Amino acid sequence: MTTSFPEFTALEPGQTLRVAVDAGAWVRVVEGKVQLLSPPAWLGETVFNASAELGAEDLHVVERGGWIEVVARSAARVQVLPAPVRSAHGARLGHWTQLLTDRLAVLRIR
Repeated sequence: MTTSFPEFTALEPGQTLRVAVDAGAWVRVVEGKVQLLSPPAWLGETVFNASAELGAEDLHVVERGGWIEVVARSAARVQVLPAPVRSAHGARLGHWTQLLTDRLAVLRIR
């Protein structure tokens, strides 16, 4: 689902970039200031968007997949990168590490 922009995208103040991303995608601000709006989500019966203000050299990892908006607060250059690919071995190791950590936490509570 992620649309990736290998080159930097230049935005003028007030201009909005809308792009579909997968969870874990990175938004990198090279210069300028932007507001990043997360994909819409439900909270009870209300739809909301989380917002983050980013400046030059900031990197934001998108938590949920969907359509994000990058709104330029000043002239800006941004780059949207797809989520890093994890190997199957790394995913299994991460899974076992999480299980072990959870089990140790339960033992500490007792």
